[in-house]
Amino acid sequence: MIVKPFLISAALVFLSSCSLLGTKNIEIVSKPVEIEIIQPTLPRPIDLQDPKWYVVSEAVITNPCIKVEGKRLKDCSLEQRENPDWPVGYTYLDRFIEDMRKVNGGDVVFVAMTIGDYEMMSSNVQELRRYIRELGEVIVYYRNVTIKGEPAAAVQIKTPSGE
Repeated sequence: MIVKPFLISAALVFLSSCSLLGTKNIEIVSKPVEIEIIQPTLPRPIDLQDPKWYVVSEAVITNPCIKVEGKRLKDCSLEQRENPDWPVGYTYLDRFIEDMRKVNGGDVVFVAMTIGDYEMMSSNVQELRRYIRELGEVIVYYRNVTIKGEPAAAVQIKTPSGE
């Protein structure tokens, strides 16, 4: 029975002892903190290749005379030319169309570059798209690290085909 009043008085002393000493003022100081930002891996460099372009004109192809004893005749008939199957006025365009008909089974298709060069240009465009996409990821990383609050959205590349 003596223990109960003792516990009550001890609890009152401990609980009220904080108010007997008074209060301390707490000073709050703000300092800017240097953030160490880890550098992301940069995208690999762009590796573009040079396609070859062909120019086909309507300029007449020279069809020189055959050399006789190391000299060319100034004037000769069509049969005495290096290419007797070429008619008079045969142009680069005529030769190009004939070559295309041979290559394409009779059809004429005008592409101002070879198919390999066209594929090379297509891969160049894909390489540029990859590089832009990876740079966008680096930008999003830095934005997320430096701006708190809202997360940055990834960079979107819009194409007509919807890729």
